[in-house]
Amino acid sequence: MALGDLMTSRFSQLSLAVSNHVIDGNGNGSSGGYLEDAAAYADLASARRDSDTASTSSYANAVTSSAAVPTSMAYLPQTVVLCELRHAAFEASTPTGPSDSGLVSKWRPKDRMKTGCVALVLCLNISVDPPDVIKISPCARMECWIDPFSMAPPKALETIGKNLRDQYERWQPKARCKVELDPTVDEVKKLCNTCRKYAKSERVLFHYNGHGVPKPTANGEIWLFNKSYTQYIPLPISDLDSWLKTPSIYVFDCSAAGMVVNAFIELLDCGTSNYPGSARDCILLAACEAHETLPQSAEFPADVFTSCLTTPIKMALRWFCTRSLLHESLDCSLIDKIPGRQNDRKTLLGELNWIFTAVTDTIAWNVLPHDLFRRLFRQDLLVASLFRNFLLAERIMRSANCSPISYPMLPPTHQHHMWDAWDMAAEICLSQLPSLVEDPNAEFQPSSFFTEQLTAFEVWLDHGSEHKKPPEQLPIVLQVLLSQCHRFRALVLLGRFLDMGHWAVDLVALSVGIFPYVLKLLQTTTPELRQILVFIWTKILALDKSCQVDLVKDGGHVYFIRFLNSVEAYPEQRAMAAFVLAVIVDGHRRGQEACIEAGLIQVCLKHLHAFTQSEAQTEPLLLQWLCLCLGKLWEDFSEAQMIGLQADVPAICAPLLSEPQPEVRASAVYALATLLDVGFDSRDGSGGDEECDDVEKSRSENIIIKSLLNVVSDGSPLVRAEVAVALAHFAFGHKQHLKSFASAYWKPQPNTLLNSLPSVANIKGTGSGNIVSAQISPLTAIVRDGRVSTSSPLAAVGIMHGSPLSDDSSQHSDSGILNDCVSNGEVHNSRPKSFDNAMYSQCVLAMCTLAKDPSPRVARLGRRVLSIIGIEQVTKSMKPAGNSACPGDSTTSSSTPSTSGLVRSSSWLDINGGHLPLTFRTPPVSPPRQNYLAGIRRVCSLDFRPHLMNSPDSGLADPLLGSVSGSERSLLPQSTIYNFSCGHFSKPLLTASDDSEELLGIREEQERFALEHIAKCQHSSVSKLNNNSQIASWDTRFETGTRTALLQPFSPIVIAADENERIRVWDYEEATLLNGFDNHDFPEKGISKLCLLNELDDSLLLVASSHKPGVRSLNTVVDWQQQSGYLYSSGEISSIMLWDLDKEQLVNSIPSSSDCSVSALASSQVHAGQFAAGFVDGSVRLYDIRTPDMLVCATRPHTQQIERVVGIGFQPGLDQGKIVSASQAGDIQFLDIRNQRDAYLTIVAHRGSLTALAVHRHAPIIASGSAKQLIKVFSLEGEPLGTIRYQHTFMAQKIGSVSCLTFHPYQVLLAAGAADACVSIYADDNSHTR
Repeated sequence: MALGDLMTSRFSQLSLAVSNHVIDGNGNGSSGGYLEDAAAYADLASARRDSDTASTSSYANAVTSSAAVPTSMAYLPQTVVLCELRHAAFEASTPTGPSDSGLVSKWRPKDRMKTGCVALVLCLNISVDPPDVIKISPCARMECWIDPFSMAPPKALETIGKNLRDQYERWQPKARCKVELDPTVDEVKKLCNTCRKYAKSERVLFHYNGHGVPKPTANGEIWLFNKSYTQYIPLPISDLDSWLKTPSIYVFDCSAAGMVVNAFIELLDCGTSNYPGSARDCILLAACEAHETLPQSAEFPADVFTSCLTTPIKMALRWFCTRSLLHESLDCSLIDKIPGRQNDRKTLLGELNWIFTAVTDTIAWNVLPHDLFRRLFRQDLLVASLFRNFLLAERIMRSANCSPISYPMLPPTHQHHMWDAWDMAAEICLSQLPSLVEDPNAEFQPSSFFTEQLTAFEVWLDHGSEHKKPPEQLPIVLQVLLSQCHRFRALVLLGRFLDMGHWAVDLVALSVGIFPYVLKLLQTTTPELRQILVFIWTKILALDKSCQVDLVKDGGHVYFIRFLNSVEAYPEQRAMAAFVLAVIVDGHRRGQEACIEAGLIQVCLKHLHAFTQSEAQTEPLLLQWLCLCLGKLWEDFSEAQMIGLQADVPAICAPLLSEPQPEVRASAVYALATLLDVGFDSRDGSGGDEECDDVEKSRSENIIIKSLLNVVSDGSPLVRAEVAVALAHFAFGHKQHLKSFASAYWKPQPNTLLNSLPSVANIKGTGSGNIVSAQISPLTAIVRDGRVSTSSPLAAVGIMHGSPLSDDSSQHSDSGILNDCVSNGEVHNSRPKSFDNAMYSQCVLAMCTLAKDPSPRVARLGRRVLSIIGIEQVTKSMKPAGNSACPGDSTTSSSTPSTSGLVRSSSWLDINGGHLPLTFRTPPVSPPRQNYLAGIRRVCSLDFRPHLMNSPDSGLADPLLGSVSGSERSLLPQSTIYNFSCGHFSKPLLTASDDSEELLGIREEQERFALEHIAKCQHSSVSKLNNNSQIASWDTRFETGTRTALLQPFSPIVIAADENERIRVWDYEEATLLNGFDNHDFPEKGISKLCLLNELDDSLLLVASSHKPGVRSLNTVVDWQQQSGYLYSSGEISSIMLWDLDKEQLVNSIPSSSDCSVSALASSQVHAGQFAAGFVDGSVRLYDIRTPDMLVCATRPHTQQIERVVGIGFQPGLDQGKIVSASQAGDIQFLDIRNQRDAYLTIVAHRGSLTALAVHRHAPIIASGSAKQLIKVFSLEGEPLGTIRYQHTFMAQKIGSVSCLTFHPYQVLLAAGAADACVSIYADDNSHTR
């Protein structure tokens, strides 16, 4: 995907540029690196686009000078089709889109709060030591960095109280601080009640310093004073709790503080607290365990615990200074003179505080459970600060054999390796301190801490994954976002991390809490941050859309609208902005209103209009999301719909319906469909046809429906599903008129001709082709006959075929049906029609078409549409699953539908799908079981021919003309293209998927095998092939014989099919049936051809079906060309249709230049765009779609007896015009059309009975089969290489004629199928011994 390559390159270049600038100390240099790379980025983008668009044409251009092309490139095509996101289980799953669970928004939990009041209680009783304390000498004396003995005790007490209040206010300036010095119990009670009253529901902090009173009691009582200070008075913790209530946080700085904590926990456990446990929110911090005494060393202040909690930088540096190598050269008194402010990161003090915050945050995030981390470190700013500082207290006090404790309890953190990073950063900063103090003008050199941590994060990104330990630097990335100098690099790395998947978004947004920071960054105007911010928000919203409310509330939508409208942004990035905006307005009325006010509709339409007016290539992803954004913007919002209609949206979006990318076409259908007036706002469920005076709206609705009818037969099931949803909404609003037409069509009039309806063309079709492969849905794609002369958009794409009354013998007139419609009583009771009769009739026919779509999902939608207008489906019984197995198997009695285990994502089946034991690389040897179907996925179906709605088992009953019950909105089918498209952004965009390397390895291995065997085929002489060459024989047990067969190139597997749409897969080395399934359940269809798509990659099986003789003899001929990605198809029509399977679109209808129909098709496997066709009259034509006329030359080599061409093929090698053609009369002609018109070699192989021809892709060998149970093998010089005669089996049953022949693409192996259901495999002696 171009986007991934572009952004990977861009981000890696930018992050490198930024890291270099940071290392150089140029904090503002990142923008320079960004701008320098812009040109390189543009070149890369254009080069990528060129390579994408040229991937096919490179083969085409190479044909003219084949000598310059390496042989391997010609023989090993690089094109891969039908492997996009849209092919992933289209049939089986309904995409969900971004969640609205609020996962990301949990960073702002409901219990997020702040500490509103701080109660400080100091019991120091200066100059009087408590009786249970024996002090050492010298002893710790400092309280709040003041020596209480340096002044009079009352003065000292007051100063200490003031200092403590100032220290807390630095952490929470808005909190009200109240101090009580040496208080009584009553004073503390009053203080607590006052604080709770003031704080209301906010948290109250209670800080207790008990250095002048005895230790807490075993019951958890703390000590206060009586009024005369003659006694110590105990205060039970339960009383304190009853006064402070909840939420609260307690800090106990006293010896044996653990006693209080233990008592508190008992209080909670016993439930004797004043509040039920579920409603409590109490946090405790205590200086030491219950059995410990506070450190008395003069190295520490007396209140070392309080100092760590309230002045962490000063405490940390003083403690570190005595242990550092600097302790001899650095005077500790200088620490009090560190210049700067704590909140200014450009100063030494600010840098130290910033690093300390990052280190402690990181330790906590890596050690704590995420829920506890979020509660303690992201819920309350003051609590977060105290707990960060608590980690420091644990580190420092444990060095003095004292263990601070907390409730909730934290795991040990004092030996975490991030403390080493802090020590190093502190040492580097302290080394500058003397010079900075000496010279106030000296320049401070920032630490390399953040640069190094970002580099560590980058290393993790290169090697980490979801299954490894998360990167411990994530909290540091959050801190770095606060700084301009590192911000860009941090955002780039953050973007790379978020791209790793939902788990990364969850980790970053929910656990670390980065979400509010990237929300706030949307208020910046820094240009270089825009693309990465858009990317980050894309990843967040792809997971959870609930933050749409936050974005609109903070005006973030304006940021993305501006980005979407910026010309310098790359289209892929603007597509992301459109995605973000689509999520913002998805089901969010306030978001819709805000975006309309900000001009989003005009911006989107401006870009769409510019695209339709210019020839320039526009990024499909951008077109897709512009359409989806508009659709979401006016979905269920009539004001926005009117703005869109006034801006002529139908005309602007209509050209997008023919875009090459199916996702763009489907998104354009969605944008148009959401404009249709369904009538939910003002009408009740049955009033869909009430009066509507808005002529303009009706005119627009008419244009929209005409546009949608043009794509009813689009090649992509994704598009057709959206059309079906749109028609359902239209049918609900117009159901009375449509019911009338439907009832008229189904009236018992045996001679009624559908083709006599207005604008209805009589179209001849060609049968259908299903690709049983990886993941697409059945396509209905019909081409109009060259002779159709009508301006109807429907006729142009051939959807005029769905009526149950389509009968060639009918003679009914136009006016008869239309008069019936108008005279129906129901019509007169409804609102005046805004559509003419022809349009309504076309709509009914389109609905019928969709109801018989080859894609099961689209067909279900189509039947739901019909039910809205009164036509219900008759459930028909499907063929039992046992039919897919061999007769006599136990499964034959099963009545389970044959597709019970198939996951269809179109009418292609993934040969290697899911956990299917059929995985061709390691085929199982166990007998076939029904659950072998479990992993097959239907990828895509093309229907080349109209469905006959009046054919047997059509599945549609006569109309139920009563009112349709349940015509409420909830019953209408819902669009899935938006949710499906969101899946693109939830995948990794910057890196290849995990399985890409594995697939690449498989590709390389298979390429080596292919090249080795191609060389053997080209250079070895082929020995005889005869009855003795048979290496395997398989009775397929097909009732009607084997219709076609295919040899898998890299596994010993043969796939065979019969005319009843049954396919079986056999391992011819192990003689084991691996799988059996029904391709379709249409009884009128029969398989006519099997092809292998992407044979060098994840191969897919293409199955082409024809209408069987007896129903309508329509022989479908198809061939697949891997180099170009084209599927050529024809039959009993006057043209050859060219389908581009990458675009899932009919890209050309080539006139066959013959009055006869095509009977054989072969595409060149080395020259893209070149194919040959054989006709019923024996003529042969060579086509090259790269030439203006397309027809290169025509000849009629089969002149002896005019019979149909049975088989045709290009001779091996790089020659462009060498063809082998076989006629039913039995002659095989060797042609070199470019040099001479006549055959240069003729072989009369069979007399009047030739039924099959096979030409080896690389070896000089051909084979022909006869109805007389005979196979003949020839060299390209006409030399007979052997004859294979069918032997009578031991049961002596009659053996049928040869029905199909196919060579292995890279070995001399021949598979032959016969009308007796037997498939035999023959090997050349030189290439295969068994």
